[in-house]
Amino acid sequence: MKFPARNATGYADRRHAGRVLAERMGGLTLVDPVVFGLARGGVPVAAEVARALSAPLRVCVARKIGAPTQPELAVGAVTAHGPPSYDEQLVRSFHLDEATLAAACERERAEARRREQVFQLCEPLELADRDVVLVDDGLATGATARAAVRMLRAAGPRRVVLAAPVGAPEAVAALRKQADAVVCVLQPVGFAAVGQWYRDFAATTDEEILRILREYGQTRSPRRSRPAEDR
Repeated sequence: MKFPARNATGYADRRHAGRVLAERMGGLTLVDPVVFGLARGGVPVAAEVARALSAPLRVCVARKIGAPTQPELAVGAVTAHGPPSYDEQLVRSFHLDEATLAAACERERAEARRREQVFQLCEPLELADRDVVLVDDGLATGATARAAVRMLRAAGPRRVVLAAPVGAPEAVAALRKQADAVVCVLQPVGFAAVGQWYRDFAATTDEEILRILREYGQTRSPRRSRPAEDR
């Protein structure tokens, strides 16, 4: 099935979004890049980006910490390693603090560790002096992306580039302060949810991620630079 490169209503599915995103990233200067898909939904998108860049594909796991009364709203996020990342404004608005969120934080950290073990099909890559491209399927609050950027930066890469097919303008603006560069194709005014910009936004399963990783092969690529321009 053939899809248009981009359209006003968004994307057919995550693979289509990944191809469009890869086109947009064609101007970036990337040094020996490694592409990380933010699990779960970011992995199908990341696979297309990694393929276009001839770069290794890995999985990054970050889990949102939901507000007690609105679990779908991320007041923060946590990875398998390192401290949690909180949206201080949201935490204050819900009259929360780190102590009241501690149980949720540990529960989500345990799940992040479990998934990290499931998706680790080969040895970790050395990231020093390399560019890391972190890909998600969309940026709503940016909470999980923020936590993932922090974790990846701790590994000492040359720089961290965050990329997504669609995002809330305010989340993209905030994340520009966290990542060295942010590439976001669609930043619609009145953004409500990531899923509204996909015709097929079915949940990505662990099994699908493992299939993608096996298909891709997680092969290494030679050290090199690619010409491009940050957008």
